[in-house]
Amino acid sequence: MKKTERDVQAGDGLRERKKRETKKRITEKGIALFVQKGIDHTTLDEIAAAAGISRRTFFYYFTSKDEILLSLQSGIGEMLADAVRKAPATSTPIDAVRDAVVSVCNAIPTDDMIEMDRLMRTSPSVQARKQISYVQQELEIYDALRERWPEPERSTALRVVAMVSVGAMRIAGDIFNQEKGARPMAELLQEAFGSVVREVQSGSTHE
Repeated sequence: MKKTERDVQAGDGLRERKKRETKKRITEKGIALFVQKGIDHTTLDEIAAAAGISRRTFFYYFTSKDEILLSLQSGIGEMLADAVRKAPATSTPIDAVRDAVVSVCNAIPTDDMIEMDRLMRTSPSVQARKQISYVQQELEIYDALRERWPEPERSTALRVVAMVSVGAMRIAGDIFNQEKGARPMAELLQEAFGSVVREVQSGSTHE
C-alpha cells in the first residue's frame, strides 16, 4: 500500500519525537553521572549504558561529554529570544530582555542552577566554550530585538542593549556562584539590570 503524505508526515513526526526523547535521556543520565562521579571520572560508555544506547549512537547526538553540559547552555539563547518576541507591546528593549532573562531563570530550580554552574566550572574546556556561547546568546537576543523594533536607526542601540544584557547576566551569574545561591538568581538579575538602567539615566541627566 502506497504511503500518503499524511503517513509520511506522521512518520517524520514520530522519528523527531524519538530523537528528542533520546537526547533528553542522554542529557539527564549524563548530568546524573557528572553529579555523582564528576565529569572527568565519567566515561562515555557509562553514559551510553545508563541511557540504554550504544557508544556509536551517543556520537549521533553529542560529540563529547562536554557537549552535554554545553547543550543546556546553548538552548538558553533561543528561549530568551522567544521570550523577547512575546514581550508586551509597551515594553522597552531593555525591559523586554530583562523580563525574558528573569522568566527563563525562574523556570530553573535554584539547586539545579547551582549544580550546573559548579559542574561547568570544574571543566576548563567547558568554561572556555561557555564564553563563546555568550556571543551566540547576544546575537540571538539582538535578532529578536530587531524583529520587535525594526527601525534601521535603532539597530546600533539594540545591539548595545543585547551586549549589555548578556553582560548583566554574566555578572549576576558570578555573584550567584560567589554567594553559593544565597539569593535567588532572579533577584540578582533584577539588581544587575536595574544598575544598568540607573547608570544610563544618571548619565543622561548630567549631559
